[in-house]
Amino acid sequence: MSTAQPAKGTRDFAAEEVRKRQFIFSTIIGVYEEFGFEPLETPAMENIETLTGKYGEEGDQLLFRILRSGNFLTKVAEDELTTEALNKLRAKIVDKGLRYDLTIPFARFVAKNHQTIGLPYKRYQIQPVWRADRPAKGRYREFYQCDADVAGAKSALSDSEFVLMIDQVFSRLNMPRVTTHLNNRKVLFGIAENHGLEGRFIDMTVAFDKLDKIGVDGVAKELANRGFSETEVHALMPYLNLNGSNEELIAEMRSKFTNTETGNVGLTELEEVLEYVSAINIVHSDVKVNFALARGLNYYTGTIYEVTLNGVEMGSVASGGRYDDLTSMFGLNDVPGVGLSFGAERIYDVMEQLNLFPKNQTGGLKVYFTNMDAKNALVSFKAMNQMRNAGIKCDMFPTPSKLGKQFKLADKKQAQYVVVIGDDEAAKNLLALKDLATGTQHLLSVEEAISHIKNGQ
Repeated sequence: MSTAQPAKGTRDFAAEEVRKRQFIFSTIIGVYEEFGFEPLETPAMENIETLTGKYGEEGDQLLFRILRSGNFLTKVAEDELTTEALNKLRAKIVDKGLRYDLTIPFARFVAKNHQTIGLPYKRYQIQPVWRADRPAKGRYREFYQCDADVAGAKSALSDSEFVLMIDQVFSRLNMPRVTTHLNNRKVLFGIAENHGLEGRFIDMTVAFDKLDKIGVDGVAKELANRGFSETEVHALMPYLNLNGSNEELIAEMRSKFTNTETGNVGLTELEEVLEYVSAINIVHSDVKVNFALARGLNYYTGTIYEVTLNGVEMGSVASGGRYDDLTSMFGLNDVPGVGLSFGAERIYDVMEQLNLFPKNQTGGLKVYFTNMDAKNALVSFKAMNQMRNAGIKCDMFPTPSKLGKQFKLADKKQAQYVVVIGDDEAAKNLLALKDLATGTQHLLSVEEAISHIKNGQ
């Protein structure tokens, strides 16, 4: 492999791609700020104990761990350099990791700063995260998350706001219509409790969470592989095949929940969210109760949601949920939380595939100055500075060169105008301003050129 290639599962982004991504980010930020969220940034790396044990068995395996500085093998015995001693070895040679998501760093920040930030605290955060996953379509090892979270609010109103933000973001991005799948972790626990399986709740949800990838039969095999008996698997399968309206689904599930108070609490919480959502005109999203939705991360405790694009083969493009005990991991109890994350990479890929980006997503370079010779380069340099001071984006070829080469670069940079200042133009204190789109050319003073450009003449 060429050393010029980026690491597997990562990508370079050239100017046009960066501007398209910035369009996505600015759209999401606009919605977040309208809903009262404020920005936050946290470090790319966290102490390893901050990250481990927060994402479940599979999540921990996907952490990018950072080796200790210096000679980290000094305190490691030779018999510890074995696969069997891997976990013990990690503790000695690893002390930090790249952040897996933005939620755990947010919880850490709230626990550390809750007395100064004020609760409830609403923040948004758009930064890269890293996962040692197998790269595939729509799945990368380095990718951006666009998170919004509320700490200190235990209310269906807060959960419902995220459903509304999902609708707003995808509507403003002009994306295909989406489906927001809703469930509640208490309902999932109720399923386990209903059949005496609460001790294996995590195993059950990990299997359920793979439904969209491996199907119902695959989930049955996964449960069997995790030690569930044939009778237990048979009892769980009907929960993955329920159909009907949201009201019908909740009513059917409630009729099954004869042995679980927790499950019924979860159903009530779902009803409260749906009541808020139904009071608002949702224009771009189908909101659908989905009892198979599990969200594999262990820290979720209540409402969970996942967003898919209707008619587009892509995984979830946004997801999140309620986590009412997350800050207690960092010594701060009784601070409920709920959050949402948009998958910028998948959104970008779909918008690129469907040609949904605005046509004017360019850098906005208006004028490109040519460089005829050293003497006139100074005249061009002064004129360019005048235009920049007038708020016009300009650039200039750095050395004298053939005009054809310079015009070709100006076109590549998507400049609207090219300026030529040769001996004749300099003698008259004028410049030749050529419109690259129309081919028309005008001989103008710098002041006239500025007015011409600003007025779009």
